[in-house]
Amino acid sequence: MGHESERIPVLALWSAPRCRSTAFARMMTERGDRAVVHEPFSRVVDFGEVEVGDRIARDERDVLAALRAVAADGPVFFKDTTDFHYPALLADEDFLSAATHTFIIRDPAEAIASHHALNPDLGRDEIGFARLYEIFTAVQAATGTTPVVIDSDDLLDRPADTVRAYCDAVGIPFLPDALSWQPGMRSEWRSTGRWHKSTSETVGFARSGGGGAEAVAADPVLRAHRDYHQPYYEKLRAVALRP
Repeated sequence: MGHESERIPVLALWSAPRCRSTAFARMMTERGDRAVVHEPFSRVVDFGEVEVGDRIARDERDVLAALRAVAADGPVFFKDTTDFHYPALLADEDFLSAATHTFIIRDPAEAIASHHALNPDLGRDEIGFARLYEIFTAVQAATGTTPVVIDSDDLLDRPADTVRAYCDAVGIPFLPDALSWQPGMRSEWRSTGRWHKSTSETVGFARSGGGGAEAVAADPVLRAHRDYHQPYYEKLRAVALRP
């Protein structure tokens, strides 16, 4: 378990895809009190390189080194999604214990419906809840404590209370002005823009469209995917903050 002196000022938010993590990251950008890095791990897997601060990372280890380098200049927030598996992250016990890793979840049926609408060839593992739980348990083992988890339904239903509880839990000030922002497509989203279109049209945390859970339940393949991931969601939901 890392000692306080070994901590690095990196705050991470891990999410299965389509669990409203981009909206949370938009709020973190609005705060203006830390560098915000958008999906460095998934992007380096997807595109073969990613910009982290003033560095170009070409694999997971490069990303880990670049995040440490950016953090040497001041606090960093990054968010990432578990549509991929990250073996170098899971092997880096120092980063697992020295950074602050937090997690955001959403009802799997709704996340699957949203994901499937963007990717009709969606496979079971890229839905991401099992991988999310794997990172959660790795952080738990490395730190000896239960990481912070928020449910994005709480974020939409009670944004101020949920963000305040999150800020208290990770030791940063609650900044209510950051709960609203100007709409628009952020430059860091452009290479994956269609995945962030709904967030680009928001001015705060708000529900959009139907949940889609019924369509998932009616489709045998998607229902099987849901049933596979549901237990991982339930384990994370059981320890989520209660704002």
